[in-house]
Amino acid sequence: MTSLHLINLRWMSLRFVWAMAFAATAMHAHAAPSSKAVRSEPPQHTAGDIGQLPPEVKAALQRAKVPHDNFHVMVVDTFAKSTPRLSHQAQVRVNPASLMKLATTTAALDMLGPAFVWRTPVYVDGPVRDGVLHGHVYVRGSGDPRLVVERLWLLMRRLQGLGIQKIQGDIVLDRSAFDVPARDAASFDGEPLRPYNAAPDALLLNFKSLLIQLVPDRTANVARIQIEPPLAGVQFPATVPLSNGDCSDYRSALRADWTDPTRIRFAGSFPALCGEKMWPIAYAAPQQFAQRAIAGMWQQLGGQLSGQVREGNVPAGLQPAFNVESASLAETIRDINKYSNNVMAQQVFLTLSQQQREVGSFEASREVMQRWWRERVGGEGPTFDNGSGLSREERISAQALARLLQVAWASPSMPELMSSLPVTGVDGTMKRSKAQASAHLKTGSLRDVAGVAGYVDTESGKRLVVVAILHHANANAARPALDAMIDWAGKQP
Repeated sequence: MTSLHLINLRWMSLRFVWAMAFAATAMHAHAAPSSKAVRSEPPQHTAGDIGQLPPEVKAALQRAKVPHDNFHVMVVDTFAKSTPRLSHQAQVRVNPASLMKLATTTAALDMLGPAFVWRTPVYVDGPVRDGVLHGHVYVRGSGDPRLVVERLWLLMRRLQGLGIQKIQGDIVLDRSAFDVPARDAASFDGEPLRPYNAAPDALLLNFKSLLIQLVPDRTANVARIQIEPPLAGVQFPATVPLSNGDCSDYRSALRADWTDPTRIRFAGSFPALCGEKMWPIAYAAPQQFAQRAIAGMWQQLGGQLSGQVREGNVPAGLQPAFNVESASLAETIRDINKYSNNVMAQQVFLTLSQQQREVGSFEASREVMQRWWRERVGGEGPTFDNGSGLSREERISAQALARLLQVAWASPSMPELMSSLPVTGVDGTMKRSKAQASAHLKTGSLRDVAGVAGYVDTESGKRLVVVAILHHANANAARPALDAMIDWAGKQP
């Protein structure tokens, strides 16, 4: 088996680990308390209400002590201009949490196309003699949402394929494709080390996160530690003692110390009963991550660097030596929607303006999205912030989300969007759903928000658009109301 096949197999397994980590940690973040409450417009009875909430839904709301007016529902056929089968508080604009990813990914499929790819060009400025590059290497980020360890490895191997073993100069990282203001990773929920809080970046490497692998060695009574990607200038212990405790909270048992980003420490132990574990965690100094990761990978592959890894711009007129191509947009949005990956969604959101204006920014992408909404969806547009739903500012109504899903259903890219949505009881963030109906649904949750939106198959063979959003302090306790709503839709004639 070739090294390329091995790296592809490894990426497939690690991709699953990262997906599970983002799904689990995102739910942790969304439920976490924050000093800044989720603001919502006051509940009000709307003139557009049609039908009554099903008894089983009302019962679930009552058990969770959530008033009916805090449940926003629209159930309608997939074709436009059809009369809703159920509309309850559907015109009230609320924070949709990660349901906003539906707008971002639908617009991206429409504007960029399912086959769109991100290309990361690599430039070589200088002659190569006897394995030595007399000049600099430039890597220009284009917003690739999934430039992970395995693909960074391939990038470096391709560089060595040019005959370069030593760089008599610098490796220069060009991040100019995005104009993103600096952000405190703890600003949203006080959890700066959670990977879902990673900030977007034109050159986003491995989600600015580490993958810590712990493998018990009972003979030596230690767990062996491996960290990927290798980070230049960062020390970490090779082992940690094993313990006889249970595995309910192995991360706390390790007593990790992240205060010094150049020296990772574990003052505790690792429960032997845990077996092998992989722990994704955001690097404590995210602004240094790309430089350290690229230098570390180059060193690990035996490359030498006389200069440094630094930020800068590619000289005008310099042509790429090669490009590293991403997975297609269709494949990328599967990770975004199946596992509610926030930073990947923000990368796509910024790409929408970057493709039109050369430099992507949140402000420009909001304008692009508003224009697209007016032209393709119509009606009152949402309030966009970063396009991922990891926001206290984004707003949309259940009615507008339902209209978006009707437009998506009629789009040539409908199969790509549909296949990106979690399936009830099967995969992604809907794997643990108790709903019995067959459905493809995006989930959304914040501290005071829980919702689903997508398509439900009925027992009669039809397919309905269903949007249901809980907006209350007890929203997460009222999740059974969402399952009851899905099942009610599935029984419609």
